[in-house]
This record gives sequence, structure tokens and C-alpha cells, in this order.
Amino acid sequence: MVDIEDMSSGISIMDLGLNEFRLDLLDYIKTHPEIEKAPHGMNAVVKATEELPAGVIYVLRNIKNEININSQNRLHPFYMVYMSEEGEVIIDHLSPKEMLDSFRLLCKGKKEPDKELCAQFNDETDDGRKMGKYSDLLGDAIASIIELKDESDIDNFLGGSQVSFLSNEIKGLNDFELISFLIVK
Repeated sequence: MVDIEDMSSGISIMDLGLNEFRLDLLDYIKTHPEIEKAPHGMNAVVKATEELPAGVIYVLRNIKNEININSQNRLHPFYMVYMSEEGEVIIDHLSPKEMLDSFRLLCKGKKEPDKELCAQFNDETDDGRKMGKYSDLLGDAIASIIELKDESDIDNFLGGSQVSFLSNEIKGLNDFELISFLIVK
């Protein structure tokens, strides 16, 4: 339990609300240490719900400290953005509790891939070779984070140039590293 003195020394209510997620993550890492060696850019597919519509949740890591404008992102250097299939922000990076609650609702307890959803995703993307839709949504997600969209910087990536979708330094989007993404169908 936190007392009033602790509250005045920089601990916020938001920190307390995110603590349960930190504990879940620490427990998961303890029981699955191999996760530390997982490559970046991995994805999964989950079923949409009435409250959480089809789209994609991107988990990104800022590789440049100056992007955390006014220190607003409570998860910095990590950023999570939930985009609709139409390119609209469903949950922005400044709502970490809502984002993590949503992510948990979509994923918790699922130990095996949904074969039907995976087959649908593989058909849609030609087994991951045609990721243009998700590249476009990634560009929109990053634009929502930095609050400007420099078309010339991301044209090469979104225009279908031979750029690896899973690369750590995506040309034109080199302020961020793609950690993982969750497709919601």
C-alpha cells in the first residue's frame, strides 16, 4: 500500500494502475525465459470482439529519446497504438491502461494459435509476402505518435520498395523499432 508521502514523491495513480501489468509480465518472463530471445517483428492473430474491433495493435520501441514529447507516454520508450482496418486510431499511445486492458482481454489465456484466423491472415497476405495493408497502418500509427506525417520519409516504405517489414531500422521510420504486432480479425 502506498501512503500519501509516496504520492507526493512522484508516484502517480497511473503507476499503480500499470503495476498489475508489470507483475503479469515479470511472472511470464520468469516461467518463459526464452521470450527474452524472441526476434522483433513477431505477430499473432486474435478474434475481434464487440468492444475491440478489427484492426492491429503495434508495439514499438523508440530508439531516440526526444520523441517522448512532454514526457506524456507512460510506457516510454515503448509505444502501443491500436489502429482500425480503416486507418483510424482506436486507442492511442497516451492511454496505456486502456491499451493494456484491451491487449489482455484479446490475448490472455490463449495458448494455441487460432488456426482459422491464421489461415485467413495467410490467405490475405500471401503467407506474409503482401504486407502493404499493415505497412500502411504502421505508417499511420507512427504518424499518430509523432503528430506529423512526413510523406517523403515514409513513401519508400509504404510505396512497396524492397524494404524488410520486420527490419529494426525501417527507412523513413527510423525513430522506432517494430517489436511486435497483434492483428485483430
